[in-house]
This record gives sequence, structure tokens and C-alpha cells, in this order.
Amino acid sequence: MSKAITMSIIFQANSLNYGEGIGNISELKKFHRADGNVYTFASRQSIRYDVVRLGNEWFGWNLDTVDKAKGTLQFKEDISINDSVEMDLFGYLKTGKQSKKRPAVARLSHAVSLEPYRSDMEFLNNMGLAERIGETPNLANIEQHESLYAYTITLDLNRVGKDIDVELSAEEKTKRIQEFLDVVKLLNRNIRGRQESLAPLFVIGGVYNAANPFFLGRLALNTDAKKWMLETDSLKDTLETTFGGTAIREQTQIGFTKGLFANDAEFSELCEAGTVEAFFEKVKREAAAYYAGREQ
Repeated sequence: MSKAITMSIIFQANSLNYGEGIGNISELKKFHRADGNVYTFASRQSIRYDVVRLGNEWFGWNLDTVDKAKGTLQFKEDISINDSVEMDLFGYLKTGKQSKKRPAVARLSHAVSLEPYRSDMEFLNNMGLAERIGETPNLANIEQHESLYAYTITLDLNRVGKDIDVELSAEEKTKRIQEFLDVVKLLNRNIRGRQESLAPLFVIGGVYNAANPFFLGRLALNTDAKKWMLETDSLKDTLETTFGGTAIREQTQIGFTKGLFANDAEFSELCEAGTVEAFFEKVKREAAAYYAGREQ
């Protein structure tokens, strides 16, 4: 039976993704929702960029894989998933006389803020540089939003390391998944002179028999509380979902940082709960066992 990893993650960060802007105002990417609030987000493309960046920095993922063919930037024709973890996990499209396409194995959602944006702004200028030469400084305004964010990852273990006439060893598949999980566990983003941590403060998920984002859209804060409290009713209902006759609660675990959520004592009542580190280590072990079993 095929297996897949899915996890929904909460992290805390400031102003993660800017759009085009108007005049000297840098605008955050954001959604308007029916509840009347505005929520900022970091696009799935920005998260993918940072996963690949850190994969290269920490584990030497090959980034010498891109070419400009007939005016289009794309992966090189002679590069396969054997040479590129990025192409293996996130797919590719190679156009030409005969186009080649590989759908992404690792799927990411946008990271959407759990707290509404309240139009906070920051005024900036380059006074330090201007004073050196007796000039008038340039002025700018940027939108600012400090919030908890949530996003979801779904990864089909059965498709990792397999593409057309290529299939990697169980050891290499395991290595790639473990590196990917290590990057997600310590994910960060460099933006406007800051390094923001996207490391999970809360994560729910596990290894399942179906590649499905079970907890996407299920993470929300209790807006009536003055402290951060995670809504657990939607999680309870989701955990009762069955697949193949078994409730997903049986394959689900929670990892969290103690003291952040006022109701973290409730988490162990939902399903197996422990530290974020314990969550990732268990997922690694289950993925390794899956590949070892398939090779036998």
C-alpha cells in the first residue's frame, strides 16, 4: 500500500511576502475574507524557494540545473531527478519537440496568517546614507504584520525517486525525505534585512495511506481569548475522518512548543502529542520503514 506524509504547521513571523506595491508603499500579499478581515500570506512559491535554498546550503542540493531554452527558463534537458532533489520533490516542465512533465511530489499551500492584518505601517528612510553626502533622504512606507501563520505540506512517498526510466535506491529516497523534513523543521526566510523563523511551533499530521491534506484549513485561533488558544473542535471532527475503514486519528500525532498556546493541555486529548522534535523523528522513522519494506 502506498504511503504519504501530510502535516499542517503553525509558525510565528513578521511580514513575509511583499507584492508590487504602489508608489513608495510596499504592500504585503493578502486575502480579503467574508468575515470582513484581511489576512496576509506567504505564497507557496516563496516557501518552495526557501526549502530549496536551505536544501542547497545545508545538504548540497544541486542548483546547477537551469537553462534558457528558446527564450524559456527551465530545467536542463539532460538533468534528471537522479541529479536534482528539487526536480524530484517539486516536479518540472521541459518544453520542446516533446515536452516532459513531472507533477510535484511535495505539495505546499500558502502560509496564511491566523491573525487579521490591521493596516500597520512602518516609515523608512535612508538618512544614514543621505547625511554622508549632504543629500535629502529617500522615503518609503512598508506594511507590517506580526502574526501566527499556518500552511500544509502533502508528500506522496510512493512517487519519490521514481520518474520515467529512473528509480533511486531506498537509501537515497530515505535520505531525501529526511533532508526535506530537517529543512521544514528549521525553515527560515531572508527578507528585507531580517531572517524570519518559519520553524513549527505546532504541527499536526503523520504518515497516512492516502496523499490528502487532511488538516488544511482546520487550524484557527479562538478570537474571543486574550491569549493564543487553538480551536480544537475542528481538529476533533477531522480526526474522526476514516479512510480504508480506519479513523485517521490512529496515524496522527501532534508536536508543539509548550507555553505558547493557553490550551495546550487539550492537545494530548486529541491524539498522540509531544515535542516538535519527536513529531519529525517519528515521521522520519515511518518513512524509512516504508522504503525498507518496499525494497525487500
